[in-house]
Amino acid sequence: MTAKLRLTGRLVCASQAEVDAVHRYLPEHVRLTRAESGCLSFEVTKTHDPMVWRVEELFVDQAAFDAHQMRTKASAWAHKTAGIRRDYEVSIIVDGPGKA
Repeated sequence: MTAKLRLTGRLVCASQAEVDAVHRYLPEHVRLTRAESGCLSFEVTKTHDPMVWRVEELFVDQAAFDAHQMRTKASAWAHKTAGIRRDYEVSIIVDGPGKA
C-alpha cells in the first residue's frame, strides 16, 4: 500500500499588490515544484474571481510533501507572498491492493 498526500484549496488575495506578486512569482514556484522528485502534480489556476486561485497538489508521500514545504519556505515565492491568505486542506490517499 502507498499513501499519497493531496493538498487542495485556495490562494486568496486581498489587494492588487498581492495579485501582482502572484503573477510575478508563481511561474517559478510552479516550475521548481513540478521538478521535485516526489511531485506527482501541481496546479495553481485562476478562478472566476481575479483575486482567487485554486491550488491542487499531489505528492508521492508525506516525506516528499515535507521536502516541498522545506524548499518552499526558503523561496522567493514564500517571502513575497507570505501575507496572502491560504485556505488549504491536506488529505492522505491510500492506494491498496485492487485499487487503481
